[in-house]
Amino acid sequence: MTTDLEALGQAIKRAQYRNHRTMDGALRDLGITLVQWDALRAVDRMPGASGHDLAVATFQSDQAFGTLATRLVERGLVTRSAGRGRRLEYALTDDGRAALDGGHDIAVVVLRDLFAPLDEEQRAALQQLLAGLVETG
Repeated sequence: MTTDLEALGQAIKRAQYRNHRTMDGALRDLGITLVQWDALRAVDRMPGASGHDLAVATFQSDQAFGTLATRLVERGLVTRSAGRGRRLEYALTDDGRAALDGGHDIAVVVLRDLFAPLDEEQRAALQQLLAGLVETG
């Protein structure tokens, strides 16, 4: 039997959409969106990274990340400072750290519930399969 690759692609998209909507709704209690929390995670994981590097890490265009970063600066969640040349560098503020940490607490619960239908062996297999797709892409 041949796998319907279009249906497989749609199943991956539906799973991602469910994850996004569920996380977005749960993070609303912190006053942030999933996109904002993802940006905070990237800033935390990549100290001194350029806006371009952060855009790539968060699956955004440079322009979209710049707009998002401006909102995060205005909300006092990150700082933006001059780096080498024209490069801008970002860092979390104390409020940004609190939002990031609160988001991690929420993610533990949300992701546990999202992946509850799979046992640990299935989760590990899914992670390995998806990593294989990403590595070859």
